Amino acid sequence: MRFSRAIRILDFAAKSALLIAMPHRRPEAPSQKSAPQKRQSFRQRYDELENRRTELSVRLQSLGESARKHPGYKRALTLLNEIYRREKLPQRVAVLQSAAWLIDILEKLASSL
Repeated sequence: MRFSRAIRILDFAAKSALLIAMPHRRPEAPSQKSAPQKRQSFRQRYDELENRRTELSVRLQSLGESARKHPGYKRALTLLNEIYRREKLPQRVAVLQSAAWLIDILEKLASSL
């Protein structure tokens, strides 16, 4: 029983190895990607993230009193300070995106209150 199952699996694998032309499939276009850019140095990436963090901090500080009373304000401060400092460089990008999203919401709430 096991032997016949193995034969069927091998037979299926051999048949599926053949490629069948798909009539309505678009042909693969040659890649038009530009040459890979040189990766930035650690210091450049670090400085860019610090600049972005400073911009977000300024946006957060410019919110009115009604937004400062909102619990999301404290969470945005925590994201920009404690959590940002705790994470490694690649994860800091996601922390800044989260903080930017939260600040956007606080700005919308502040304008509607």
